[in-house]
Amino acid sequence: MGLRLADTPLVRAFERIQREIDVAFDALLPIPDDARARLLEAMRYAAIGGGKRVRPLLLVATAEMYNVARAPAVRAACAIEAIHVYSLIHDDLPCMDDDAIRHGKPTLHKAFDEATAVLAGDSLHALAFEILAMPEITNDSFARVDLVQALAAASGANGMAGGQMMDIAAGEQQFDLHTVTKLQQLKTGALLSAAVEMGAILGRVGEENRAHLRSYARDIGLAFQIADDLLDFEGDEGKAGKALRKDKGRGKATFVSLMGADKARDQAQALAEQAVGHLATHGEEADILRALARFIVERDR
Repeated sequence: MGLRLADTPLVRAFERIQREIDVAFDALLPIPDDARARLLEAMRYAAIGGGKRVRPLLLVATAEMYNVARAPAVRAACAIEAIHVYSLIHDDLPCMDDDAIRHGKPTLHKAFDEATAVLAGDSLHALAFEILAMPEITNDSFARVDLVQALAAASGANGMAGGQMMDIAAGEQQFDLHTVTKLQQLKTGALLSAAVEMGAILGRVGEENRAHLRSYARDIGLAFQIADDLLDFEGDEGKAGKALRKDKGRGKATFVSLMGADKARDQAQALAEQAVGHLATHGEEADILRALARFIVERDR
C-alpha cells in the first residue's frame, strides 16, 4: 500500500477492510448457472482483490467514530466501492483513458471484452444503490434515502462523472489552476467526501454538526489528487500497478505542471495537516482518519 511502516494501526485497518470488502463482494456476486456468468465473472474480476479501499475505510472509520456497528458500515462501504470500481472500469475503456493495466493486471476490457466491461460497470453502478436500499444497512428508511442521495450526487454530473467530462476536455483546452482544482474536486474529491458524509449519516450526525467532517474530506480530496499527480510525474509504474506519465504525454494541465513538483508536494502536505486539524474536537477515535490524511500524501501507489 505504500506505507513506510511495516505494521501500524492504519496498515492493520487497511488489511481488515480489504478482507471485509472482498468477502462481502464474494457474497454479493455469486456466479449464476446461465449466460450471465461471464458478466458476473467480470464484475468479480474488477471488484475483488484489488485496490487500496481508501473510500471504504474512510466511511467505516467515520461511522465507527459515532459508534456505528461495523457490519452495516462495511455493507455501505461496499456501495461506495462499487461506484469507484465501476468508474475505473469505464475510465480504462478505449473511449476514455484507454489503459491496459489496472492494479497490476490487465484492465477489464482487456481481460474480457469492451461490451462485457461496459455492462460490468453498469451493473456495479446499479449494485451500489441496491445495497443502500437493503435493510441490513439501517432500519431508518430516511437514513437510507440520505445515503442514496449522498452517493448519487457524488457520482453524477455534479460529482465524479462531471469531473471526468472536464478531464476529457482538459486534453483539448489549457486549464488554469482554479479549473484543475474544480475538476479534481469533482472527479476525485466528490466520492472521498461522500464516504465521510455517508459515515456521518450512519452515525446520525446532524447536518449542522458535519461542517468539520466536510472540511476534512475536502482537504484530503485535494491532497489525494495532488499526490496522484506527483505519482504520475515521478512514481514507479511497478509499484503503482498502472501506466504513469500519461497526463504529460497528453498535454493535460495538472497540479504538478502548474505549480511545480516541490510546491505541489508542499501543498499536499499542508492540506493533509489542515485536514488533521479539522478533527481537533475528536479524541483517539479519530486516529485512523488522521493517519489516513497523512497516508494519502505519503503513499507510493
